Amino acid sequence: MRVGAELLKAEGLVRRYAMRRGMFGRSVELRAVDGVSLTIERGRTLGLVGESGCGKSTTGRLVLGMETPDAGSVAFDGRPVPPPGTAAWRALRARMQMVFQDPLGALDRRLPIGVQVAEPLDIHGIGARSERAARVESLLLAVGLRADQGARYPHELSGGQRQRAVLARALATDPALLVCDEPISALDVSIQAQVMNLLVDLQERFGMGMLFVSHDLRAVRQVSHRVAVMYLGRIVEEGEPDAVLQDPAHPYARALVAAIPHPGRSGRRTVLQGDPPNPADRPSGCAFHPRCPVASARCTQDAPTLKRRPDGRMIACHVAQGDAAPGRGVLAEAA
Repeated sequence: MRVGAELLKAEGLVRRYAMRRGMFGRSVELRAVDGVSLTIERGRTLGLVGESGCGKSTTGRLVLGMETPDAGSVAFDGRPVPPPGTAAWRALRARMQMVFQDPLGALDRRLPIGVQVAEPLDIHGIGARSERAARVESLLLAVGLRADQGARYPHELSGGQRQRAVLARALATDPALLVCDEPISALDVSIQAQVMNLLVDLQERFGMGMLFVSHDLRAVRQVSHRVAVMYLGRIVEEGEPDAVLQDPAHPYARALVAAIPHPGRSGRRTVLQGDPPNPADRPSGCAFHPRCPVASARCTQDAPTLKRRPDGRMIACHVAQGDAAPGRGVLAEAA
């Protein structure tokens, strides 16, 4: 395995859903994901951040093949991901696993933890039956659980222990890719750091590529090698974590970073006003322009494309790219 080599590449992903306005209203199209492209490397983590409802989780399901994109493509290890439900896709899923947001909801309350950790081994026929008990024990130990806790039921474990059990089950098939969908949002703050440190340790030990989906910028900075900021189904900025989270270039990314509490911070900070637009009724041009402090006339008409800057960062903003003079927008300044 060569760390840093391309593992997964998604290009132009689009996912639409049909929805109806009211009980008898007309059907409209909602674009949850609108032209997303991303690359995940072996042994590296891509953090995907944005407000709730921006399409982060849908993107995670698309790259795993859990949903079929309406447009675009996903390649894993240089080959297209097979259609969902096929034998080839099921075989590939052994190498691509997901860690869900709610560990209690992801586990079957009727079955002991050890049985659930062994389930992927049974499904994919990995190892002899006589060897699987030892494999389950080693997985539990790898995520910081005791071997005897495999006999317990989900309700007998704490939230952090349940998430560790979910991780053990995801690791059972030796995956090359792990998609973590808000893996710490349901945990106490004291447990969140433990789970993040565990993810970093597991990646170093097993060399997995990871897509870390979260709205928590501090967590993303801790675990990611690269960060992508998503707004209303599109990536608006991507780059190294220190660059994006210390000196963001896109106005939306700046507002997200400004919202992070900093004890002792003085001065004025940018406050993002209003809610994201309805994905079924997208604004013309740049979707962020109704909330943007520097939107120009061009921003209301033309949607910017993601362009690479000389420093390697990618930005989708006419003003940040120098293609338009800044105008006046609707971000308020608060102390």
